[in-house]
Amino acid sequence: MLELRGIRVPGRQAPRLDQVDLCLHPGERVALLGASGAGKSTLLAVANGLLKPAAGTVLWEGVPPALGRRARRRQQARIGTLWQDLRLIEELTVQQNLNAARLAHWGWPRTLLNLLVPLESEACAQVLRRLDLDPSLLGAPVAALSGGQRQRVAIARMLRQEPVLLLADEPLASLDPRLAADLLQLLLALAEPPKALLLSLHRPDLLAGFDRVIGLRQGRVLFERAVADVDGDLLAELYGGSGA
Repeated sequence: MLELRGIRVPGRQAPRLDQVDLCLHPGERVALLGASGAGKSTLLAVANGLLKPAAGTVLWEGVPPALGRRARRRQQARIGTLWQDLRLIEELTVQQNLNAARLAHWGWPRTLLNLLVPLESEACAQVLRRLDLDPSLLGAPVAALSGGQRQRVAIARMLRQEPVLLLADEPLASLDPRLAADLLQLLLALAEPPKALLLSLHRPDLLAGFDRVIGLRQGRVLFERAVADVDGDLLAELYGGSGA
């Protein structure tokens, strides 16, 4: 599904990523671990096509990123990203935010029409129901939502995009333990074959449910192991010393 070979992204004092390899298959749930500044967000930005590496190869479903604007947009539509800051548009309604994810499918004219006229209300209501949100929220401005509702609306927007690869950048960092655990279980459940999930974490205690763990330290892959093989010594090496 996604393959990164020899990825290098330069930084000011040291590479943000250096000789990073990653292969993700349909149905896999993979966790990224590492201290702050280890390169997790950079790796996700390379994976979703927002950041072009200085060296290395990115293959999506066996082929390099498309060159044409329209073809590239269709290709990127198959990759959905949940950012830590959610990137919802506060001034717009929930429905407008959900439909913004349809850009690659609709093109700009219909996406802009979404700002004026509610479009595909039932489809939007269905994704809200999947996330245990009341469809009555469709007309509410995002600014009026609680923190937990915003998290779920951001996931619903990703589902409206209909991606096959789900990327998540520290989505649990600002949540209380109960809400974090609930949200993680939701993301793991959504990543059913043929979908796959690549999620960066700052809490090693939440690894249950993942198939593999990739440990990043100072822009390099320190280890790639099954969850059962990640022990305290390995985590101490990952987070110790000058890794931050």
